[in-house]
Amino acid sequence: MAETETSRLSAAEIYDRVTSGAEEELARPWHNLGFSAVGAGLSMGLSGLGVAVLQTASHSTAPWTYTAYPLGFLVVILGRMQLFTENTLFPVALVLSTRRHLAATARLWGIVLAGNLVGTLLFALLATTTPAVERWRPTLSALGNESGERGFSTLFWTAVVGGWLVALVGWLVTASTDTVGQVLLVVSLTFLVGVGHFTHSIAGSGEVLTALLRGDLSLSSYLTWLIAAVLGNAVGGVLIVALLNYGQVHVPGGDRDTS
Repeated sequence: MAETETSRLSAAEIYDRVTSGAEEELARPWHNLGFSAVGAGLSMGLSGLGVAVLQTASHSTAPWTYTAYPLGFLVVILGRMQLFTENTLFPVALVLSTRRHLAATARLWGIVLAGNLVGTLLFALLATTTPAVERWRPTLSALGNESGERGFSTLFWTAVVGGWLVALVGWLVTASTDTVGQVLLVVSLTFLVGVGHFTHSIAGSGEVLTALLRGDLSLSSYLTWLIAAVLGNAVGGVLIVALLNYGQVHVPGGDRDTS
């Protein structure tokens, strides 16, 4: 039992891993970040598509149909692609620790968010202009329309929870020492995002843009959804995860706590 306990990383060790990973990401050329972000946005469309396939096949919107929602997150997180909501944790943790890299973090956020959104638009174009997913297109659009028609306040606060959960995924995956554990963490937490209808600015963009391109959702509703989703995800990731985890290891005027 003692050996098992000592094999666990301390909070400070996890934080060090997080900031080390952030330094590597901030140093990457913009075109590498951009291609990775576009790939992530395209892949995140698999979350909405997976749910649409199960709901269409079963003629049901039961909670179990959201078991496919983690698909996009598994591809992106295990594939080490750039996802905006994960980047509300990693570079912010580094900024809090070093009081530097603000400009580099803003650059990273801008590139990754833009790339993610381009990727989700490519997915939506694939869904609406080709026969590839024609069978599931109406259900995919219905999912997007349902999300996009919610009010700003509801969208924002559900996005806060969504950002919190996905940033927690990043923190816990960093703490995990094996792939099986990482898969279980990603599946369990992102399933909750889907079944709880918590807004995620990238995972939800594929289905919301599909609804927009089909004419089922207005442009103003999409822009309201996008602004609320991005702001809420950023607040959830930065304030709830990055700041609180920084607080548990930071000792003012002394060394960090290693317990």
